[in-house]
Amino acid sequence: MSARPTTPQALDDPAPPAGLRPPTATRRTDARTVVLSGHDGPHVWRFRFSPDPASAPDDIADPALDDASWPRIPVPASFGMPALDDAIGGPHGRPAYTNHLFPFPVDPPFPPDANPIGDYRLRFALEDPPARATLRFDGVEGAGTVWLNGVLLGSTRGSRLPSEFDVGDLLAADNVLAVRVHTFSAASYVEDQDEWWAPGIIRAVTLVERPARGIRDVHVRADWGRDGATLRVDVVREGSADGVQNSTDRSPEVADSPPERRSGGESVEFRAGDAPLIELVETGQLIPSGETVRVPGVAPWSAEQPTLWTLRVTSPVEVVELRIGFRTVDIRDGVLRVNGAPVRFRGVNRHEHHPRFGRHVPADVVRAELLLMKRHNIQAIRTSHYPPDPLLLDLADELGFWVIDEADVETHGFADVGWRGNPTDDAVWTDAFVDRVTRMVARDRNHPSVVMWSLGNEAGEGRNVAAMADAVRALDPTRPLHYEGDQSSAHVDVWSGMYTHPERLELIGRRAEPPLADPTLDERRRAMPFVLCEYAHAMGTGPGGLAEYQRILDARPRLAGAFVWEWLEHGIEAVRDGIRTTGYGGDFGERTHDGDFVIDGLVSADRVPRPQLADLAAVFAPVALEFDGDAVVARSRRDHLDTRDLALRWRIARGAEPDATAGELSLAPLAPRDTGRATLPPRALQLAPGETLEVFVAQRDATAWAEAGYVVARIARSSAALPAPLPVRSLGLEALDLDPRTGAVRRLGSVPVEDWRLELWRAPTSNDREPADDRPELPAAAARWAAQGLDRLTSRLVSIDRTPDAVAVRTRIGAAGVDTGVDVTWRWTAADNGLRLELDVEPFGPSELEWGQGPVEWARVGVSFALRPGIDDVQWHGRGPGPAYPDTGAAAVPGTYRASVAELAERTVRPQEAGSRADVRRARLRRDDEPVVEIDALPPVALTVRPWSTERLAAATHDHELVGDGATHVVLDLAQNGVGTAACGPDVLEPYRLAARRVTGTLVFRVP
Repeated sequence: MSARPTTPQALDDPAPPAGLRPPTATRRTDARTVVLSGHDGPHVWRFRFSPDPASAPDDIADPALDDASWPRIPVPASFGMPALDDAIGGPHGRPAYTNHLFPFPVDPPFPPDANPIGDYRLRFALEDPPARATLRFDGVEGAGTVWLNGVLLGSTRGSRLPSEFDVGDLLAADNVLAVRVHTFSAASYVEDQDEWWAPGIIRAVTLVERPARGIRDVHVRADWGRDGATLRVDVVREGSADGVQNSTDRSPEVADSPPERRSGGESVEFRAGDAPLIELVETGQLIPSGETVRVPGVAPWSAEQPTLWTLRVTSPVEVVELRIGFRTVDIRDGVLRVNGAPVRFRGVNRHEHHPRFGRHVPADVVRAELLLMKRHNIQAIRTSHYPPDPLLLDLADELGFWVIDEADVETHGFADVGWRGNPTDDAVWTDAFVDRVTRMVARDRNHPSVVMWSLGNEAGEGRNVAAMADAVRALDPTRPLHYEGDQSSAHVDVWSGMYTHPERLELIGRRAEPPLADPTLDERRRAMPFVLCEYAHAMGTGPGGLAEYQRILDARPRLAGAFVWEWLEHGIEAVRDGIRTTGYGGDFGERTHDGDFVIDGLVSADRVPRPQLADLAAVFAPVALEFDGDAVVARSRRDHLDTRDLALRWRIARGAEPDATAGELSLAPLAPRDTGRATLPPRALQLAPGETLEVFVAQRDATAWAEAGYVVARIARSSAALPAPLPVRSLGLEALDLDPRTGAVRRLGSVPVEDWRLELWRAPTSNDREPADDRPELPAAAARWAAQGLDRLTSRLVSIDRTPDAVAVRTRIGAAGVDTGVDVTWRWTAADNGLRLELDVEPFGPSELEWGQGPVEWARVGVSFALRPGIDDVQWHGRGPGPAYPDTGAAAVPGTYRASVAELAERTVRPQEAGSRADVRRARLRRDDEPVVEIDALPPVALTVRPWSTERLAAATHDHELVGDGATHVVLDLAQNGVGTAACGPDVLEPYRLAARRVTGTLVFRVP
């Protein structure tokens, strides 16, 4: 039994938590288990909030305390969440968001006096209380102190790590469990992890009977080598000395005699007749404890084929089971391998967040989001920036994900003070750092999905990195170590980077990166694989450049893959102005916060996909496709499986009609990383006007995450000719009504037009608002556009020249106080059964802005107007169904599509430019199922349609502020700037920047 402390651990004590049992692996047991948490369970937790320690009563541990009047609170959940206000009788603290700034003075190890407290109490009854039992908290955010029946058990530190206490001698028929959670403590200095500070009991609470000589821990090493599988199982029994079993590293090809197993100096070999029975259930093979044996007849585990086997350990008093997988991770010639095959991660970073429960994510949500990942070709997860709820790793084993399991360590806020006082380099904190990483390894090392350990995130450098690395290798030498903060890679096995520019990534892939100053470290690092642990910051509209990154990642074996930042937005459900909406940093009274930087994900906080998720699925497709003349070239991105489970098919769609003609292409199964070529049938090459050929890869059979026929990759191309245009009477120039004062269009035939103008600006995206890492000398794009006055352009009419065949309008467009702008010629003629506009936009003024603002660049060159009353929907020939910008839109393929104005608007938590449909050759704007205006474009344009103006979009700070004004606002962009990832990472890549230049284009307007 672990020694119990006599007093609560001080909040300024940086030591590991007091009173805990040694950490053990998660497993299923038949021992009596009582679940004390659960939102719909029988156990009712009571809650009391205190704004600071000075106001908190000291009666929390008293079993006789009458807490019946305390409000109920769901456990697990973060106690400050607005959605819980009704449950707990009003506001009880509030979440606070910071990216890296500490929300209190940097004064380690001391927490601030303003330190909100949540007191939890639970009364529970037990029939026949066990003589031996453990009380387990899977996660307590903040600093917890725990009492049972008035006796202090100990403390919790490490918010996302399990804490187990021996309690058998304290249990009675009626029990009172009390937990006090402080928001801040010394531990907060190593948990500064770009998220909400949202304390509470955030994971499950269980009481588990521990029979004498029961099974305390099981350590499994299941390897896959050249000659098949080997297995070693080490079992620790209750009653052995405290400690964690260490396993000796050994080759999977060699099964020699195991060393004597010791823990804390005491032998844990079992008496004859008392030794546990270890069985691989599916094969019936019995496994001797502590020996490495060969296991015939089993298949290996990989993320592509996650084959699991049941390991059952039976003792006279307890049976436990684990699901295991056979696989071996190694590095050879600088290439990361699993089971001897090179592996590339196509992954995401995943925080744990829920818009109503905060740091607790319900089990059904976890499963649903992992299924959503699989359906979008994501096969790797970095558990940023702490070990996840154990359920996630169970599901990763089952569904097939490569996982980088990350320690609960980040000291990012010390970067703001020059890393002075950083705990990472302070010996006083060494035990805490080692405790956090070893508890992670001990809990998770039996999971085959975990293929790499990470020592934490953005914690700087120092002696404690080395201490953690040594501790992990002693516990588990079978997995490589990762830590992005160790750029010399002195203590890790893989080199890691964040938001690396594609040009630098290419150099790294070729091992041509600039050398380190230390030649020995440089040689060591140059021999390592490289992991892009964060890239493609998925904040707002974007990220741009996904395809460019993937081309480099695919081409260079040294590059072991990349993880998008990040999987989900961290919005919080809130009520503002009487409307339910999504809140972000600063919305809950925080004085120190980082605004909407927390809204950066591929899915919303409610796990609704954003458009960028479809783009990522296209870029991450397991088979890459491209047209090559009369054939399709298919290239497998798989590492272990061939493609016999996938079918290469084609179909032809006529306009917006359902698929009309379809078939399967002949292509032999591709070996991993292999390429094949399939010839298209004649019908697929003979597209009539308005027809689209789509070639796609689909699952032949159902899988655990999708039905048979599910499409995992696609490309498409459309006929060069459009179908017949809208049947209308021919429009002459008399149908063009221009304002004689401005030259703006007021009416096209019978259709009134408002707010006709040229736009060079867009409502800034999240990426537009931030300076780029690769152009630090320049202000953010939005600031540069503001310096040009693009958000406040005015137009001066130069002339209107009329002839019998044409009307030419010339305008000069600029802004107050600026000598740059554009000269525009609008030339109207009657043609193509409509009104043809030939547009010529020519910049004037210097090519460089004043005051070091950089080159003159525009957001767009577009014709903007509004229709009142508004329209209902749009049918277009172009790319779709989702949006695309010059450097995004991998999922947007040519075709004919139809969507409502609401669907086209693409709302975001913080309003910004979004929703552009690319390469539109024809658009038909409709009301009440009847066409209002049809527009043809040559060259194709980008089409944006929404129920509010660009100015209103830019002025809004939250989505609920956007209310339609009764008109439909349309922008036809002849040119656009890309979106990039400057919110965190590179600017728009060079090919997609819209430098000021001459832009021309032709539009034809037809009306009924």
